[in-house]
Amino acid sequence: MADFAASCQTLDYQIVDVFTETALKGNGLAVVFDTIGLTTERMQAIAREFNLSETTFIQRRDADTEKREGVRVRIFTTLEELPFAGHPTLGTASVLKLSAPETLAGDTITLALKVGAVPVRFRDDSLFGEMTQRDPEFGTQLDLETVARLIGLRTDDLHIASSPQVVSTGTAFAIVALRSHDSLARLKVEQEEATRYLREHGGRWFYVLGPTGGDNPAWRARMQFYGGEDPATGSAAGCAISYLVCHGIVAPRQQIHVQQGVEIGRTSDLFLAADIISGKVSDVRVGGSTVRVAKGQLFLP
Repeated sequence: MADFAASCQTLDYQIVDVFTETALKGNGLAVVFDTIGLTTERMQAIAREFNLSETTFIQRRDADTEKREGVRVRIFTTLEELPFAGHPTLGTASVLKLSAPETLAGDTITLALKVGAVPVRFRDDSLFGEMTQRDPEFGTQLDLETVARLIGLRTDDLHIASSPQVVSTGTAFAIVALRSHDSLARLKVEQEEATRYLREHGGRWFYVLGPTGGDNPAWRARMQFYGGEDPATGSAAGCAISYLVCHGIVAPRQQIHVQQGVEIGRTSDLFLAADIISGKVSDVRVGGSTVRVAKGQLFLP
């Protein structure tokens, strides 16, 4: 084994769980260090090897460049590279805070993603971080009956205040607000037909959420994709709070607590807020905690 490792390129990695304070909850993320020179194909293969929702690849640059632009990070699912994703952004910034504290500027680490610079601000000495996402772009409003059928629910399960809508803060989701979180138990997205329908209207996946009727948590959410389910979707959560504030369902600057992943035993806690500035939704913030789970090395021939 030692001889084999000596003949290979070695890359350090860490695994963290994001949007949780408890290991083996939240959404798992693999973070790989020192990946300059790796091809896109090799990164994609490594992401398939980890087989988590996402894997990130840190590509450090000189200090002046990082101060201006942020730490360059690329994000991959098992199938493709993404320009932006929420739990990889928060989780990678948390790993950098612990492993490369020089990347902190005060209480903030900025990541240079394909979608642009995304700052993550940390609370005190904790690993609770809050990312500020891009201002939202509001796309097509979707037909209520069609959406209900595609997600396996009834039209009267959906919130009456507004139609489902495609929203993007870097990745486009179709946001579906329900009258109550109780309907989430029956959620069953018809993936093939839903994918075709959403592509026609500029979206990628449905993000479905409903209020609990209580203060803690205020909302529950689910996101089914790739034939499975995501324990926490920070990018979609930014789109969701933008939608809720835009349509007057949540007040500007009001923070809401969303739990996701309950149905698959990976409960995640996301804290969301957005404002309206000069008549437009802005200052979209998604926060949560990260906990370290494992670290190791990859041996690449």
